[in-house]
Amino acid sequence: MSAVASTLPFQIQTATPGVGVGELADYLPDLIRATWFLVGFVAIVLIGWFGVAPLASSVVRRRNRNNPTIEEAISRYVRLLVVVVAFFVGAGVAGYGAFVGGSAIVVAAGTLAIGVAGQSVIGSIVSGLVLVLDPEFNVGNYIEWPDGEGTVRSITLRVTRVQTPEGKLVTVPNTVLTSQAVTRPFGQGRQRVIEHVDIAYEDDVGEALNYLEAATEEVEKIAEGPSPNAYVEEFGPDSVTISVHYWIEDPRPQDLLSVRSAYARAAKHRLDAADITISPASKRELQGRIAVEGSG
Repeated sequence: MSAVASTLPFQIQTATPGVGVGELADYLPDLIRATWFLVGFVAIVLIGWFGVAPLASSVVRRRNRNNPTIEEAISRYVRLLVVVVAFFVGAGVAGYGAFVGGSAIVVAAGTLAIGVAGQSVIGSIVSGLVLVLDPEFNVGNYIEWPDGEGTVRSITLRVTRVQTPEGKLVTVPNTVLTSQAVTRPFGQGRQRVIEHVDIAYEDDVGEALNYLEAATEEVEKIAEGPSPNAYVEEFGPDSVTISVHYWIEDPRPQDLLSVRSAYARAAKHRLDAADITISPASKRELQGRIAVEGSG
């Protein structure tokens, strides 16, 4: 019998016991943790994607109606942030706080390295978010800053594009606009324009002020309110400088140039009719002697 058994091509093995209820009970805590992680992760993702992201997009859309680029970028970054938050929330709910806390050191080190390497880019992005959320800074506003002025055409995460009165499109880093003083020289859709006119000291300054104010009535696009005003600004060495302030309703760059040109023609016509000298020639006092030698 033993000889026959040794010649068989296989050997009979004892069956291993199957996975029973006891073995499943050992995996139950891990299954519960995984379930809580999924519940927390999915809940935050749903709230963020269908609640927070659309709300952020609507806010950006109201501030930048003609700039879908910034709206799409903000929505993308909000959703990415939601996924990251959902991961940490799910890990916390599932009881993986110790694991996340242990890996947080590595995450913090990586974040620090990225922050140092891309400091200027991150600064521009943060500045862009500040400008987007600023209710006093919108697309279509006319602004002035120490290096220039113009109408805001678009606001991206890194730069703001401004169209100058000459029609040029200037790209300004957001960090420049958030670190310097930005002035809005007009409000409620109006732009203030200041003209300077020099007249001779011999002329009547009071009449010149009246004529310069009245010249604004001949230009149709100059707003009636606030009412135009003329002031004596400076007593120069050869002339008196008068500044004229008037406003234009929702101007475009080409409108601004045409209005200023029309006002200059109207002001010159009135001052010439009143015999008031514009930009008088500089006067210089010469001293010396002239000697004439005889021909003989």
